Amino acid sequence: MPANPSVAIFDYGGVLTTPGRLAISAWTEAEGIEPESFSTALKEWLSRSAPAGTPIHRLETGELSAAEFDRLLAARLRTVDGDTVEPEGLLSRLFANMRPDESMLQLVRDLRDRGVRTALLSNSWGNNYPWESLRDLFELAVISSEVGLRKPDPRIYELTLRRLDLPAEQAVFVDDGAPNIEAAERLGLRGVLHSEAAKTRAELATWFPELTTRHFP
Repeated sequence: MPANPSVAIFDYGGVLTTPGRLAISAWTEAEGIEPESFSTALKEWLSRSAPAGTPIHRLETGELSAAEFDRLLAARLRTVDGDTVEPEGLLSRLFANMRPDESMLQLVRDLRDRGVRTALLSNSWGNNYPWESLRDLFELAVISSEVGLRKPDPRIYELTLRRLDLPAEQAVFVDDGAPNIEAAERLGLRGVLHSEAAKTRAELATWFPELTTRHFP
């Protein structure tokens, strides 16, 4: 019989923050960028059929600097007026529109307060994580650019499990990307495809009934 899970592993962007699509929409509107020019590059570089070694792959594994990625992405973008897009600080301007999801951060706190182990597993786009608010929420953080691996490569899940000293069946993984969830589930982790905080909380409560009980510090 499978062991009960003892750790919840969370993605960062789009899970502990507002959805990426909202940040992208705000960014493209503010700078007058033609949204299709961004979505075309994103699909080419990040789709399941994309070859290994695209700019996004290399950015996430730390092989490509944020500044170089900014230059490559800016070259693929166009404004609605046909102008070029300023490459310097491009990703910083995009991530400026991504806000913490306080409901999800509270969910992590609730798990921690009830004795559930929590970890972070994130593909980094060269962005700075708000460690001042995250540090106390997770016992472990595995960032793709720091370990040279990216989701959905099974090795990054295996590395995370080794550092937690746990078998896959004792972990639940929360991510907003279906390919990342599917890769985790193939290794034996339980997967939760995140779309909104209330739904994710309800799904996690099936494995962590502690979430349905009151907590007295």
